[in-house]
Amino acid sequence: MLAFIIAIGMIVSCKFKTMQKEEPAINIANMDTTVKPGDDFFKYANGNWLKNNPIPAQYSIYGSFEALKEENNKQLRGIMEATVADKNVKSGSIQQKIADFYSSGMDSAAIEKTGIKAVQTELDKIDAIKTTADLIKMVGYFHTTGVSLLFNFGSGQDDKNSTSVIAQLYQGGLGLPDRDYYVSKDKRSQEIRTEYVKHVSKIFELAGIKKEQADKDAASVMDIETQLANASSTRLELRDPIKNYNKMDLAGLKKIAPKFDWDQYFTAIGLKATNQINVGQPKFFTDMATMVTKIPVDQWKLYIKWHVLHEASPYLSSAFEKEQFAFYSTVLSGIKEMKPRWKRVLNMTSYSLGEAVGQLYVEKYFPPEAKKRITDLVLNLKDVLKGRIENLTWMGAATKKAALEKLAKINIKVGYPNKWRDYSSLTITKDSYYQNIMAASCFEFTRDINKIGKPVDRNEWGMTPQTVNAYYNPNMNEIVFPAAILQPPFFFMNGDDAVNYGAIGVVIGHEMTHGFDDQGRLYDKDGNLTNWWTKEDSTNFCKQTQVLIDEFTAYKMLDSLHVNGSLTIGENIADMGGLTIAYAALQKVMQGKDANAKIDGFTPDQRFFLAYAQVWRGNTRDKELMRRLKEDVHSPKEARVNGQVYNIPAFYKSFNIKPTDKRYKPENQRPVIW
Repeated sequence: MLAFIIAIGMIVSCKFKTMQKEEPAINIANMDTTVKPGDDFFKYANGNWLKNNPIPAQYSIYGSFEALKEENNKQLRGIMEATVADKNVKSGSIQQKIADFYSSGMDSAAIEKTGIKAVQTELDKIDAIKTTADLIKMVGYFHTTGVSLLFNFGSGQDDKNSTSVIAQLYQGGLGLPDRDYYVSKDKRSQEIRTEYVKHVSKIFELAGIKKEQADKDAASVMDIETQLANASSTRLELRDPIKNYNKMDLAGLKKIAPKFDWDQYFTAIGLKATNQINVGQPKFFTDMATMVTKIPVDQWKLYIKWHVLHEASPYLSSAFEKEQFAFYSTVLSGIKEMKPRWKRVLNMTSYSLGEAVGQLYVEKYFPPEAKKRITDLVLNLKDVLKGRIENLTWMGAATKKAALEKLAKINIKVGYPNKWRDYSSLTITKDSYYQNIMAASCFEFTRDINKIGKPVDRNEWGMTPQTVNAYYNPNMNEIVFPAAILQPPFFFMNGDDAVNYGAIGVVIGHEMTHGFDDQGRLYDKDGNLTNWWTKEDSTNFCKQTQVLIDEFTAYKMLDSLHVNGSLTIGENIADMGGLTIAYAALQKVMQGKDANAKIDGFTPDQRFFLAYAQVWRGNTRDKELMRRLKEDVHSPKEARVNGQVYNIPAFYKSFNIKPTDKRYKPENQRPVIW
């Protein structure tokens, strides 16, 4: 399980810096100093940047993080085009696979000419389904190709025995990004449902079905997916690792879902019988199995056909691409323009051949000294968090002891894996973009299920080196920083400590705090789901987190919408912890230095908070904001700033915030967690 993901950015060598736009660490031109820091710190720190950087047509949201992705894309494009141009690549090498994958995707003429024929073999297999047994076999087959049907299956660490990998079953099978879109009565959800059915119908038409029949088929698909949605847990319910841990043997699975032939399914995916299976949402599987027998096979065939076409559409002819974009990007997120083909193909190549591309990326752009620098920073933050835990007034000695043991065991991964993934069994050619994607999906599925029943590989990474992101994994008790995020504009090699602790320091603290948020605290030092808290300390923790939940629930967006304080509590705890820990670490390194010495007119403390605010600068389209408020466990960018800094006592002193300022919060109303 890879969870608690957050975007960050850090270190580089000169090679990185020459590719980046030079800008002062705190650029006053990006600020709007007509806004009082006590009224709206997000706009005070970022106001002019927000005005001067409207969202590009290709984006639904655009800020510091997205700007870094753009720079990263340029680097990856250079690597891929150079690999394609190299006439000396050896057959079977990662260079050959990358070059041929990228070339097949860029051959738009061939893709256009092939059209629906690229996926015709798969559609023929669906047409051949006659019985429920055929249906289950086909669900298994398409799972191996990366098509999400009915439910999700894969491997994962046993939550209560983190040394072993077991089978994992989770709800799934929906075409819309969240079950609430199917069941909610609000106007926006109703609009999306209407547009979704139209979209399904249009895809069917492009596949050769007449409009009248396509409309009926789309309605049938919507009927099945709505039933699946009604059986599904909410995103909030999915955040509870205890409720979603239901380990059983194969007999137990057959008992809760007796109307689904699990033996046939496991045979279809190539997995030998396994007797350790975590069934994340038992009720979903009971209902899903009943649906399989009650709904006619012909209706299921339409559902499968839709999902196969849905997964294939971005890689077929332009008509399919445009229709897919029109719904999933424009209707859902408000994006006005499709990204250029090279970006789309680059992203798919990087996704499908992740660590192969990562090897070339690291060789060119990640210097060894960066790994040491970031590791040193993490260790400094760990030491500060250790001191804070030791001095917590709301936590007792027994829980503190366990917390400190967990903190000490947090593993740090920086840059890239110690051992690269082996792609020798994956065949990639120039012949077909879609077939290459299918081959890569099958390769990854096989690699994943082959881990079931084996010991955990603690050297494995859940992200590729070229991913602009980072994560904390509770089962591994580790924080991971891929190479691509370790560069400007988030970390300034020649910048002052205040700026770097306000940006990178907060992010490091954020990831550490995830080990102690409302979900992470349920896992022990070895990554096992177990209660290491006293009842009193749990009660105290929940009291403080409820204050944070209430604060964010009250945070209003778009006039009438609110942040979901319960859904976002894990990330909000991590943000608050990151700010608190990083600020304390800054005070540690500032000992003996002038705390009032100004750079560009700002003291170190002020620069710390400004650096934090500019990490989250960005504009968001209304449709995208509405989508994220429903789906995202992270609060919107603005709320990540304004919802946090007014909880930090040092912020008030730094900017002389007065009780008369709009966002002033009395000290006794500010939560104290980590």
